[in-house]
Amino acid sequence: MNGFILKCWKLIAAMLALINRILDWFKSLFWKEEMELTLVGLQNSGKTTFVNVIASGQFTEDMIPTVGFNMRKITKGNVTIKLWDIGGQPRFRSMWERYCRSVNAIVYMVDAADHEKLDAAQNELHQLLDKPHIEGIPVLVLGNKRDLPNALDEMQLIERLNLAAIQNREICCYSISCKEKDNIGSDLILLCNGLSSIRNRQVRFE
Repeated sequence: MNGFILKCWKLIAAMLALINRILDWFKSLFWKEEMELTLVGLQNSGKTTFVNVIASGQFTEDMIPTVGFNMRKITKGNVTIKLWDIGGQPRFRSMWERYCRSVNAIVYMVDAADHEKLDAAQNELHQLLDKPHIEGIPVLVLGNKRDLPNALDEMQLIERLNLAAIQNREICCYSISCKEKDNIGSDLILLCNGLSSIRNRQVRFE
């Protein structure tokens, strides 16, 4: 009797698994998510390199600095990301706020190994987030170049950029390496991971 019940439960479980797979297949046919993100940060932090890595998996050592802005659409599975890559030179930083309005999230890239620019990176980030038109928009901070020996880790970046002082919005911080493709999944874009984390939970810094 017990063996018969066990077989019934196994059959039910198999049927439920099959139904879930069918539902997932139908969802993939009709459901598609679109995200719009703006990527900002100081010059030479690796913004355009990051876009190229997540789009094509290719790393290029010598990237031409972005002049003004570039827009690129990246599709992975059922997720399409419209990504604005804004120049990081001082003359372009006044554009950041305009392109950060009404996006799903702001991605702020930092060269975690360039200690001399960290003060400027902190100041520019906090000045940007003080703008009333982008209030409440989630922020994903990426500390690039973790492959270098003097690069700050996530906890050091949180402290160095004073992320604990950022209130009234959700924020995540990740340490990555575009060169080594470290912490950038080949099958799942880090942007999607970060944005999903931002949507579902608020990271608290203590």
